[in-house]
Order: sequence, then structure tokens, then C-alpha cells
Amino acid sequence: MDYRIAKDKIAGQVMFLLTIASIFLVIIMAVGLFIKSEPILSQYNLWELLTESNWRPMEGKFGFLPFLAGTFWCTALAILIALPISLLMAIYLTEYAHRSIRKYVYPLLDILAGLPSVIYGVWGSLLIVPWVSKHIAPLFVEFSSGYTVLAGGIVLSVMIIPLLVILFMEIFDNISTDLREASLSLGATQWQTIKHVVLRKARPGMIAAVVLALSRTLGETIAVLMVCGNLAIVPGSVLDACYPIPALIANNYGEMLSVPLYDSALMFAAFLLFFVVVILNLGSRIVLLKVKE
Repeated sequence: MDYRIAKDKIAGQVMFLLTIASIFLVIIMAVGLFIKSEPILSQYNLWELLTESNWRPMEGKFGFLPFLAGTFWCTALAILIALPISLLMAIYLTEYAHRSIRKYVYPLLDILAGLPSVIYGVWGSLLIVPWVSKHIAPLFVEFSSGYTVLAGGIVLSVMIIPLLVILFMEIFDNISTDLREASLSLGATQWQTIKHVVLRKARPGMIAAVVLALSRTLGETIAVLMVCGNLAIVPGSVLDACYPIPALIANNYGEMLSVPLYDSALMFAAFLLFFVVVILNLGSRIVLLKVKE
């Protein structure tokens, strides 16, 4: 008995230490990025860095507004496209579809969720970019290369749809069937049960799933790098090119580091991305707590 108790205590202490280590790892990452960013922060005002749109490192001009704008444009568009499609697919697969359909769709979603982002990037370059250039853009502008916010948003949305569908399905499956049966027994239709019982009960989990998808889209690199155009401009519409922060880091890190402050500027871009993801996740936790209350 004493041996089992000691073994249980040791296991608990090990798990506690691993938890503390993971927290410290995040803190160390944040501190390291901040230290690397300190040279540019000591020479430029933070507000100026975030609001200036002029990006000319050779001239000592580091305006991060185009990269922030490009990141948020692509992320917002991807979520707007993916969320309704994913939600409706998950509702159909969990509430309406026959078990045989789920049997074949679930593995396919797992495969799509696990594909490398470069495959989505190649697919976007070969199909989505020409489609935007030849069929969508001419309806609104005279010319577009197709390498636009719209192309980036579509590719990112296709990347996160499998992830969202799988998460939504897991959340819906964990809702007690007693709640569904109670609603149906009171005369509610199946859609009314889904709308007023299932979706309401699943709301906290759905918020967490959306935040997870947002975190992935914010940090996606190769796919957006291949389809967004990579022009340091503030997009005025979805048919303009953009330059998300991950693409900036991937394109330039390791090159031109002889330019003063260029290395620090890229580290500051990484710190910005890290900060946004952390704030987004903390905000989601606060929302989840409020929803549960």
C-alpha cells in the first residue's frame, strides 16, 4: 500500500513539474523574442512602428501596419468562409447523416486536416489564384494578378474547415442524448432541438474551437506566402495583395541581416504574432468563463 501511495505521489509531482515547465517555456519564448526586439524598440516609438505603412529597411523605415492588416484580413476572411460551412457540415454529420456516411467522412476529414500546408499552397496557386484573376476580379476591377487577400482567405478557410468540423462533431457528440430526447418529447422539431438545445449547450466548446482555428490561421506561413502576393501595402479590399506577418518572417529571415535593425525588426514581427495569439487565447478563456456563468 505504501509503495502505491508513493508511486501516486511521484506521478503527481512529475505531472506538476511538467505543467510548470510548459508554462515557463511560453514565458521564456516571450522574453527571448522581446529581448531580440529590444534594439528596434529602443530606437523607434512603438506607436510609430504599428501605425506606419512605409516598409523600407534599407532606409531604416520599419512600418508594420501592412503586415498587421494583411494578417487580420486573411484571418477574418478565412473564418467568415469556414465557420458557417463547418458548422452546417458538423450539424448534418452528427444529427442527420447515417452512420455509414460518418464512417467514410471522418477519416477523410482527418486526412485533410493532416495535409502539409505546402500542398494547400500549391493547390491555391494552381487553381484558386487563376480563378480569382480570370473570373472574380474582372467583375469588380480592371486587372488583378489573382494573388490577393481573397485567394489567401479561401486557401486558409479550406485548411481549417476539416479541423473545425472534427472539433464541432466531437463537441456535439458529447452532449447528452437525454437533452435531445427531452426537447423532442415536448413537441420540438429536430431543427428546433438543434438550435435551442444542442447549439446552446455546445456554445463554450464552439468558441474554443473557433479560437483554435484562429490561432492556426494567424500562424500559417507557406500557404499564404504562395497565394497572397507578398506586397507591403495595406489592403483596401479582398482583391488587393497582402503580406501577412508569417510570410514576412519566412521570406526574409536569414537574408539581409547585415542591414541594421533588420534582424530585430523580424523578431519584433514574431513577437507581435506571439502576443496576438496569446491575447486571443486569454480572451477566449474569459469569454468561456462568462458563457459558463
